[in-house]
Amino acid sequence: MVPDVTARPVWDAVPAEARDAVLTAAAEELARPAPRLSLDDWARTFRDGARAVHEDKARRLRERVDVLALAAVLTGEVAPATAPPGACPHLDAVVDGLMALAETSTWCWAPHDRGAAARGEVVPDPDDPFLDLGAAEIAALFAWADHALGPHLDVRAPGLRRRLRREADRRVLIPFERVRDWHWIGRDGRANNWNPWIHGAVLAAALLLCDDVRRRERLARLVAEGLDHYVTGLPDDGGIDEGIAYWWQGACRLLEALDLLDDPGPPVLPALLAYPPRMHLGADWYVNTGDAPARLSGERPWQVLFRWGERLEQPETVAYAVAAARASGGVVQPRAGLGRAMAALADGRWRRAVAAGGTPDGSPWLARECWLPRIQVMVARERAGSTDGLTVAAKAGHNGEHHNHLDVGSYWVALDGRPMVVDVGQPTYTAATFGPRRYEEWPFRSAWHNVPEPGHGQLPGPEHGARDVAVRFGEGQAVLRADLSAAYPAGLLTRWERVVRLVRDGPEPYVSVEDEWAAGPRTVLFRHVLAGEVECGPGRAVVTADGAPPLELRWDAAVGAASVEHRDIDDPRLARSWGSRLTRLTLAVTGPGSGGRFAVSFRRHARNDS
Repeated sequence: MVPDVTARPVWDAVPAEARDAVLTAAAEELARPAPRLSLDDWARTFRDGARAVHEDKARRLRERVDVLALAAVLTGEVAPATAPPGACPHLDAVVDGLMALAETSTWCWAPHDRGAAARGEVVPDPDDPFLDLGAAEIAALFAWADHALGPHLDVRAPGLRRRLRREADRRVLIPFERVRDWHWIGRDGRANNWNPWIHGAVLAAALLLCDDVRRRERLARLVAEGLDHYVTGLPDDGGIDEGIAYWWQGACRLLEALDLLDDPGPPVLPALLAYPPRMHLGADWYVNTGDAPARLSGERPWQVLFRWGERLEQPETVAYAVAAARASGGVVQPRAGLGRAMAALADGRWRRAVAAGGTPDGSPWLARECWLPRIQVMVARERAGSTDGLTVAAKAGHNGEHHNHLDVGSYWVALDGRPMVVDVGQPTYTAATFGPRRYEEWPFRSAWHNVPEPGHGQLPGPEHGARDVAVRFGEGQAVLRADLSAAYPAGLLTRWERVVRLVRDGPEPYVSVEDEWAAGPRTVLFRHVLAGEVECGPGRAVVTADGAPPLELRWDAAVGAASVEHRDIDDPRLARSWGSRLTRLTLAVTGPGSGGRFAVSFRRHARNDS
């Protein structure tokens, strides 16, 4: 457990660079008004589906308290309750933020409040708390703020700690004890990121806010039992079908809970720890299956990966965590959570590793190829340890995965670490995102993934998946082969074989995607979602993005007729990855209804090639 604010030798030893980063972020927070939570924003889920309006404000308020609390720890500032305003600005702002959250009627995010929906109301009932991700986040914040600043809160705001305990108990600990059939526990074998996310917060609240020793032990046992449901459902290859962003909300939170429980963890941990570096393409770009953005923000608790990588003797994971931290601002990410930030600042080994020189061996975590058979994702690159050249990723899978997109058989192509044949990723969530209307949103539909459209799009459900999946790795090639026919309506196709191949040998490396089908419609559309400026001509298209080397697509112009359309991006989450627009290249192949064959290849574009 990290020490509290009174451990001055620990906090005064934090290097100036890390300290200045926190205090600068805190000064920015003090210079702007705190986010104000309102019923109008919360009720928008029921009025127009805009759930993110409230959730984003709640997140910004939590992050504000995180940053200011960390600054109060580093400065050690405190003043008596009778001292005038301004005597300890960081601590006072923390008190205001905590009290504002304590005063809100609910911590639950509106789409999850089944009570309000069942009553036909747009007002939460404080006497009917729902334990969801929103409630878990605030309980964890209360727990770590109380632990970090407790002695100073007793001086500056007597009574606040009692109020924090009361609210966390009423809204989180009591519901957790009394209701043992929460869906997110995952007793049906379908536990997802909610399980460790909420269990980890409950554990922090129990250990740091519950004064009854026997009750604290009972809560910890219930948490450990609940986490077992998540661990049991993890594939032994360490893959996360929800996508890379949800590794941090699920697997990473499991690791943090194991730290608090002092538990060495299950046998799957080494594979689980390897997942983020396996999905890394270069810089902040990732293979983004499921609901994950293509670009991850740097506000991640990289020290968790570092600590567990050292513990499990995974030097590649350690190197990845250190490199990612350096690229995203250094030792601490103040907005990643108060407990996480304190753990990073207090860890001398982590601080020294990030401050040391560059990694002499390049990027050792970038394996030449990997295959995750349980989630059926392949990643292969020209050479190990380097982003230079072509990287291809491809997935088979099924359309009943967590946070599913209709994307069986889709693929990514990156050049020098920059993806250009891409997955759109996660848009801003709305009230409809996790309901029966999910696939009405264009980023989730198969028409906006790199899959064929043989007269109909893919269908949702675990029965609509790839068959006869096979992967072959060799010195010269990496190949994924799968039958995609079951991803489409029954009876539409008898067989559809897709082969995604990276060819390393020969005069120039290239990626090819070859499709062969038996029976089906006369015209088939092959979709390609492209990021960058696209120039298209007969049998060829060139994609250029952000100063990266251009990528060239080639196909038989006599077989595939090309059309290009642009999609303007007005969603802020998508815009962070793609800017103002994406391009979809569609190749229409017309042939006999009894079957056909088509291929597209990708390679580095030779600028002087005419």
